[in-house]
Amino acid sequence: MKLRFVLFSCILFFLASALGHAQDSKTSLKDQIVAQERAGLDALKTGDMKTFENLTADDAVFVDSSGSADKADVMKHTQGFRLRDYTISDIKFVELSKNSGLIAYQIVESGTSHGKDFSAKVNVSSLWVKRRGKWVCEFSQETAARK
Repeated sequence: MKLRFVLFSCILFFLASALGHAQDSKTSLKDQIVAQERAGLDALKTGDMKTFENLTADDAVFVDSSGSADKADVMKHTQGFRLRDYTISDIKFVELSKNSGLIAYQIVESGTSHGKDFSAKVNVSSLWVKRRGKWVCEFSQETAARK
């Protein structure tokens, strides 16, 4: 009887550990993807376009009120764009695989776009994929938030 109790206790311990690890992995994945998103925004803040480019997948698609754009278009249009400040809130996360996930959040941002100051409140969704050990943004969509 004692042996069964010990075996049962061990099984419960391992199951609880495995479930806890799965939850930690999901949280960790979210944290990794949010960190990559922030790295891209920070690159736009400092003007480090090489980092921004490296964080963008070669086959990426970005969508905003102007329509869709590929990586070359995005890189061309962000040359005259600089964030001054931003705040991210209300982050939602969907794990798609162990190497990909979708985040959705709201950003309040200010900066300069092609010589003109701007401030905006925007809803953003971004799909991140880890390829060959490197995180890249595969898709991003921005929609102006209602006032």
